[in-house]
Amino acid sequence: MNLANKITIARILLIPVFILFFPIYPEWLISKSEFFLHIDTYGIYYAAALFILASATDKLDGHIARKYNQITNLGKLLDPLADKLLISAALILMVGEQMIYSWIAVVIIGREIIITGIRMVASSQKIALQADQFGKIKMVFQVVAISAVLLNHRPLSFLTAIPVDQILMYVALASTILSGANYIKNNYRLLQ
Repeated sequence: MNLANKITIARILLIPVFILFFPIYPEWLISKSEFFLHIDTYGIYYAAALFILASATDKLDGHIARKYNQITNLGKLLDPLADKLLISAALILMVGEQMIYSWIAVVIIGREIIITGIRMVASSQKIALQADQFGKIKMVFQVVAISAVLLNHRPLSFLTAIPVDQILMYVALASTILSGANYIKNNYRLLQ
């Protein structure tokens, strides 16, 4: 297994750690444990840091794969899967904590399921579909928006009352819809 794929797998393994640090624990557990009390108070910052770190590995593994000619079919499968798992986990947890509206998560995760379905059909026909430039831009917007929501609009909240985190989430939503439509349009003929 090459270095690029190891980094992608590390990103997948960071997802349960991200979930562990997300402050979603019941009050009875928080009151009985210093660890969970600490997580309840500061866990969101740890979770945000882990989310940003895991997201940054996406750029790193892609760079290494291209630079050292380590592009593999396993990498083509795992890289987008890791992204979808990380984004979906964050969105589901944020909905549970009422940080975002559930319909936003449904649209974003729904788009990812549709694109994954298209990739699976293509794969069954021995066609490997890679993410296009719009998909990469969409991922950047999603990471920035989720990070901003996790940090509850900090440090921008000290500068402005404008809910930049929520605005970024709507930008991420729009880019998700547009990139999905573009992906379907560009790959429709290949799948007929």
